[in-house]
Parts: sequence; C-alpha cells; structure tokens
Amino acid sequence: MIQVTPITNPQDMAKAFDIRRIVFVIEQDCPPDEEYDEHEGSSQHFLCTNQGLAVGTCRFRTTDYGIKLERFAVLKEHRGSGAGAALLNHCLDTLTPEFNFSRGQIYLHAQEHALGFYEKHGFVAQGERFFEAGIPHFKMTYPSA
Repeated sequence: MIQVTPITNPQDMAKAFDIRRIVFVIEQDCPPDEEYDEHEGSSQHFLCTNQGLAVGTCRFRTTDYGIKLERFAVLKEHRGSGAGAALLNHCLDTLTPEFNFSRGQIYLHAQEHALGFYEKHGFVAQGERFFEAGIPHFKMTYPSA
C-alpha cells in the first residue's frame, strides 16, 4: 500500500535525505552541495512509503514565479510501482484547491528523460532545454484551467 505524508519530524527528513542521496548524488552523480540547498527549511517535504518502507520523496516551495515542485526521487527498485505518481498527485491535490493562479504558476524543472511522466499528469514543457547539475531539464507548468 502506497502512502504519501508530509514530513513533520527529523527521522522522516533523514529518510528523505537518504533517498535523495541515493538517487541524485550516487545514481546521477550530482554534487551534494547542489542537491541540498538553502530551501530545505522553507519547503514542504513529503515522504512516500510502500508497505511501511520509505521509497520516495519530494518537496515544494513558494518562489517569485509561483509554487515550484522539486526533488522528486524514488528508489530504483520501486520505480514503476506508482510511488512517483502518488507523490506528484499528492502535491497537486494539496495545492490546486486553493492555489490562486493569478499569483503565479505551479511548475517544475523536469529531467529530460521524465518529460513523458509529467506530461501524463497534465504538465506542459515550456522553453528550451537547460542543464542543472549537468543533467538536461525542461521547465514544465501545470495548466491553470
């Protein structure tokens, strides 16, 4: 059973950071100083569990442009299980009922290989490809209507 919950304690935050370390720092060779940033404390973090085991995480935060969804990470052996979709849907369900699109947009920076995943959930790619931590990304926005 897949569950997504807001992170409210240091133990769950440590699990989320460990998942991000495994996925981004080890698998994708991102520099740790780029993975962990000044936005950790101002973001709302989430943990995804499958039968009680921590398998994924993400966060969102307010920016000058709206709400940015970021740091989606699912352990390799749990990809395709629905954990990523559960994380994304939980964020959208949390945000969209009360989000005022006149104050910005819901957006993310998607790794190029994940464009199809986010498109299936209603996101639309915007602009040119760019690189973050040496990995190609596209900005994607969630439609306001």
